[in-house]
Amino acid sequence: MTANRAALPRATTILYGIGAVAFGVKDNGFSAFLLLYYNQVLGLPEAWVGFGIMVALVLDGIFDPLVGYASDHLHSRWGRRHPFMYAAALPVAVSYWFLWNPPAGLSQGQLLAYFLTTAVLVRMLIAVYEIPSASLVPELTDQYDERTAVLSYRFFFGWWGGLTMAVIAYAVFLQPDAEHPVGVLNPDGYHHYGTVAAAIMMIAILASAIGTHSFIPRLRRPPERRHTGLAGAFHELLETLRNRSFLAIFCAGIFASMAAGLGASVGIYFNTYFWEFTSSEISVFSLSMFVSAGLAVSIAPGLSRRWGKKAGAIGVSIAAVAMSPLPITLRLLNLLPANRTPVLFWILVGFNLVGVMLVIMSSILTASMVADIVEDSEIATGRRSEGVFIAANSFVQKATSGVGVFASSLLLGAIGFPRNAKPGAVDPEIVRTLGLVYAPVLVVFYLVAIAFLSSYRIDRATHESNVERLQRSPSR
Repeated sequence: MTANRAALPRATTILYGIGAVAFGVKDNGFSAFLLLYYNQVLGLPEAWVGFGIMVALVLDGIFDPLVGYASDHLHSRWGRRHPFMYAAALPVAVSYWFLWNPPAGLSQGQLLAYFLTTAVLVRMLIAVYEIPSASLVPELTDQYDERTAVLSYRFFFGWWGGLTMAVIAYAVFLQPDAEHPVGVLNPDGYHHYGTVAAAIMMIAILASAIGTHSFIPRLRRPPERRHTGLAGAFHELLETLRNRSFLAIFCAGIFASMAAGLGASVGIYFNTYFWEFTSSEISVFSLSMFVSAGLAVSIAPGLSRRWGKKAGAIGVSIAAVAMSPLPITLRLLNLLPANRTPVLFWILVGFNLVGVMLVIMSSILTASMVADIVEDSEIATGRRSEGVFIAANSFVQKATSGVGVFASSLLLGAIGFPRNAKPGAVDPEIVRTLGLVYAPVLVVFYLVAIAFLSSYRIDRATHESNVERLQRSPSR
């Protein structure tokens, strides 16, 4: 097959991106609600919940390379990726519904087993869709800047999908009632959330699979079947993943994902107890992220064209590191207005809007950098390994963000954060300690990630040279 030189139709780019809604909904649910739901609402110790989330993430991360390798080598009349995408739709929805609707009357041990089983199932089943779907980007286009544009839509819909469900959850489902004066502690809200979220995930997966189905004849064919056995397959994986630029992304992802996992899990605690937002305020606060995603999608492709992906990613990452902990630092220094004042709320909305925009832009550019590794590796190994690279990158993000989630549960336990806590009723010293520990740890993680990212070596000229070299290859 020859390289795809024609620009992708806008409709295809949009439909492809819509599939990321499923991942966004799942990721937001795991990051924002799962620890609070099973700990504060259902009563599991925070360390148990954090450990369960970490185990689910690590097992899923180990599963990802298997899915990636399988989708790189699948022989079917629907190509390498689409059979996985279609097959995942219904199981993903069913497993996600079960996660938020555990049977009543379970003991703590039984509830932990149920939680761990369903969390692992959800993450593994979404990987069956997400890894093959994400692997389509290097196949749909080989153009340096167009890959960034396509991934911008993917991240846009992923963020909008997750954020939309978060806003719906806070504004509609997680509302106080006579028995539950704090909305985020209302168990019925989580049951309704699980039902709606599951349906949206299935629709998004099917829309993306159907929307890209016509491109199957233009996509890469799998390599000829070879009976290399497990040892041979493992050797191929190691050979592929030794790419120097991939190792730079891999190591950067370890620390960035630990920071992201820590931040996402503790975020709802900060919103509820540190800033003392109500559920309605949290839903409005989340609305600013819609603007963040829209701005990121508009700006990231321009950065790719002007500065290149590496310089752009490092620049916006540095800005994000400076922005993210600043509100907490200002509060610890008593330089912000008091809680429950409108001026504080809108100051925090502004910080959040810019900070999230920078994080999304960095993620878009980094993901596009991973796509460009495909041709660099093909020259060295003679194999197209989109699925392996996407899966390996996903592995480190999931496994290490699981460590970040687990670390957040340990942090909450270490500072003595109470269960069934009411906003405004927690010891102020405990709340202050949460900020004092969290902010510097977050900064260190992100700075180490940036240091590794600086060793990535594929720029525009290198990528275009790789594409031209492969086009001249007799095997094409």
